[in-house]
Formats: sequence, C-alpha cells, structure tokens
Amino acid sequence: MTQSDAQPEKGSQNPSPGAMPPALRIVVLDDDADFLEYIETTLANEGHDVAVFSKPEQLYARLDEDLPDILLLDMKMGRVGGEDVLIQVRERWEKLVVVVITGYPSLDSMRQTFKQDTFDYLAKPFSIEELRATLRQAAERFGLGARPQDRLRMELGRLIRMARTERSWTLKDLSEASGVSVSQLSSIERAAHLPSLESMLAIASALDQRASTWIGSAGF
Repeated sequence: MTQSDAQPEKGSQNPSPGAMPPALRIVVLDDDADFLEYIETTLANEGHDVAVFSKPEQLYARLDEDLPDILLLDMKMGRVGGEDVLIQVRERWEKLVVVVITGYPSLDSMRQTFKQDTFDYLAKPFSIEELRATLRQAAERFGLGARPQDRLRMELGRLIRMARTERSWTLKDLSEASGVSVSQLSSIERAAHLPSLESMLAIASALDQRASTWIGSAGF
C-alpha cells in the first residue's frame, strides 16, 4: 500500500476528542522561523521527538543519518519548493511518511501532491486537534511509534494478505497450500500475533514469496 492509497478523505477524520497519537520521531522542513519555533515547541510538549530544519540540505543529512517516522513538509518555501523536496524524498526514502503543510491549499495542487505519494495535508493555520488527528491516523495506518515486534506483526499481516488476494485465494486456499490452519492465517493477517518461523516460511513458499523480503519490508 502506498501512502496515497492510504490517505484519508479530508473532513472524514472524525477524531476522538483529546485522543493522543503515540510518541513519534518527527522532522519538519519549513523556511518560516516563527512557525518552526512554534511547531517544535508544540510537538515536544506533545511528547514527540522532533527536529526542525529550514533548508533541504539539512533535512537530507538528517534522513541519511536516521530515518524518522514522519516528515512535515511545507510546500510554499522560497528558493526551493516543497514539490522538489518531495521528489527527492520519494526517490531516496520511499517509505518515509510525508504530511504536507501548506498555507494555500487548492484542489488541483492537492491532487498533484498526492500523485507524489503523501499521506495527508494540513492547511495553515491548523489546530492542535487537527495535528493530533493526522499524526494518530498515520501512526495507526503504518504502525508508527510501535514496538519493533508490533511493526513486524502488522507488516507481515498486510503483506501476506496482499499476496493472497493478488492470487484471488481464500484463506482456505492458502491453508491447503501452506499447511497452516485457517484460524492461524486469519489471526496472522489481522496482526493478532506473529507467525512462527516455520509457519512464515511455509506461507511464503505457498505464495512464491521470500520471507526475508517481508521481514526487510518491516524495517528489519
């Protein structure tokens, strides 16, 4: 699933009042010093690990060093536009979750932005509740801020389900091909538990997939 596949319809978020996202590692790129000071303080007070940058080169250096959970990217900067930064990010760090920040949203510009694979956008000025809702949705969708074993469980469930549906197999079909019970497969796909190594190898073999590729996709 790409981020654009996963991005929610604006206005349909309906967040629970006061609900908090998990602690996330967030980087922000914006050329507005006042906004950077505000967003850094706000995110830190919300319990997140945050780093802010005013120049794309600074951001790229940080991403090379340590990939965070989410990038908040301003689209309206001076010399270098957010669109150019987004292209670089997608080419070099394709799995990084990107949330666009803009002071001048339009339907056409947002359509073009989402073609470049972003999760969502926030229109300035946005409220802390809107920020929380977007971060919470991203965390839930991509398993951000979770323990390593939680991320692995969620990603394996997603990848196995995708590989199965691409073949138009039912759970029963996969069970017969792999020797893993339907109830176990259902639990794995729902990310209720991690498969054993033996079960994962059997499932991967039945689907003509590599278990090592699945594990690598989860960031291990």
